Amino acid sequence: MNKGELVAAMADSAGISQKDAGAALDAMFETIAAEIGKGNQVSITGWLKVEKANTSARTGRNPQTGEAIHVPAGTRAKVSAGSKLKAAGKS
Repeated sequence: MNKGELVAAMADSAGISQKDAGAALDAMFETIAAEIGKGNQVSITGWLKVEKANTSARTGRNPQTGEAIHVPAGTRAKVSAGSKLKAAGKS
């Protein structure tokens, strides 16, 4: 399912226009990104948790040449599935 199909399914399920569903989806992701950027955790109980995670510096490998390269420390978004999402994946 791509974003367009998701927006259409949301609109149909909620009985709203696709424009409104798309705006709501975009607003949700923008809000999550803003909160993660501030270092806050976003938790939707039972569904998912998104938080900022630090990565340590490490040595990587260039896949084309096999040469060792330094990968600096950084941050990433960490997404964890909640119990309802895990259960949906098992059915």
